[in-house]
Amino acid sequence: MYNSRLRAIVLLLMAFLIASCSNTPSGNIDDTDNDDVGNTPVISADCESGLAGEYPCSNVNLLAHIPVADLLGERLNDIWGWTDTQTGKEYALVGMTDRVTFVDISTPTQPLVIGTLPESINNKMKSSASKNLYDEEENSTWRDVKVYKDHAFIVSDGQPHGLQVFDLTQLRGIEEPPVTFTENVHFTAFGNAHNIAINEESGYAYVAGSNQVGGGLYILDISDPLNPVFAGSHADSSVGFARSTPNGTSPTGYVHDTQCVIYNGPDIDYVGDEVCFNSSETHLVIANVTDKSSTVTIGKSDYSGQSYAHQGWLTEDHQYFLLDDELDESNIGTQTTTYIWDVKDLENPMLIGTYTGESNSIDHNLYVRDNHVYQANYTSGLRILNLDDISSGNLSEVAFFDTYPLDNATRFDGAWSNYPYFESGIVIVSDISNGLFILSPQL
Repeated sequence: MYNSRLRAIVLLLMAFLIASCSNTPSGNIDDTDNDDVGNTPVISADCESGLAGEYPCSNVNLLAHIPVADLLGERLNDIWGWTDTQTGKEYALVGMTDRVTFVDISTPTQPLVIGTLPESINNKMKSSASKNLYDEEENSTWRDVKVYKDHAFIVSDGQPHGLQVFDLTQLRGIEEPPVTFTENVHFTAFGNAHNIAINEESGYAYVAGSNQVGGGLYILDISDPLNPVFAGSHADSSVGFARSTPNGTSPTGYVHDTQCVIYNGPDIDYVGDEVCFNSSETHLVIANVTDKSSTVTIGKSDYSGQSYAHQGWLTEDHQYFLLDDELDESNIGTQTTTYIWDVKDLENPMLIGTYTGESNSIDHNLYVRDNHVYQANYTSGLRILNLDDISSGNLSEVAFFDTYPLDNATRFDGAWSNYPYFESGIVIVSDISNGLFILSPQL
């Protein structure tokens, strides 16, 4: 009798605890004991008193965190997003050392790893290349992915990877994740490339930092996503660091990253033209690429503090350009510095101010949405800046989430990039050693 009553009490207590946990409205949720691959652990936390779990924060809640191992790779790099035009589901496209991992984040507190697309290496190109051109390691630190017409376009640096084109609609209806996918097209007219940018308005892709055209822009017509066609190039050989060329050592016009738009800003001479804003190591270079067979530099400028013009983004009115320099923190010893350019006159871009963060963390990739800048700064994580006073050359931080709580040192670890363009308002961040973070800014 005693044992029966005790058993009944235990069962009632267990039922009560299960019901209590299932109805938890907020705070920390962790089901890491049920950590099957493809069924990732859910770890969420509201930002309270400066912390979301172990992560320093302000005005940003943690919806979920997927560690590196559950993403089926070794380290993270670039990240982008895709919203299924048919189902409305949102996905994270997570770059890793040897693959891209696809994560269904349509229920952001319960992300699901759908599968991976392993890298493709052109071994013929690798075997015929100079021994110094490509590292012996197969896995690359760099991978970049963008999306156009429900297709992912993927490049990788340091190896003859070429361009992978992958039909993202294959992510629908996967019943037994994770799945290992194969690209639909492997374009091999170039080998390595550091970045790829896509102008969705025009249907052109801009490959940057490749082994073609001195590392300048290698332009592809992707209006038919499964049939990329070379369309032209742009390389301003007066900028960039000196490299070996057939004619000796000189700048090649290398472009590290770019944003290309159909220009709709205040400079009436170029309204309606396709214009690229290139972060070209030593300079900001603004190029008119409307005629792909005859591209031309419109304007360019170096700047005080220049160490490596890395990446940048326009404000939505096309009046200002914000630029990250990746090496000024380590070379000069500055705190995190963002350079603010007035580009209302495209032929004469003017540096009008800088924003200095509170730490020495290296700023890496930034994007603009509405009136905010979403900046991935390696060891200090996601920083969100307000644009209200940009005309005076000023920015102000309004929120942050530090994905790398160990420190804010000047090192190449932590938040590589972020994607802030989902209609739901969530922001995804790729942290090199800590994994994927799904965040909810409270702006």
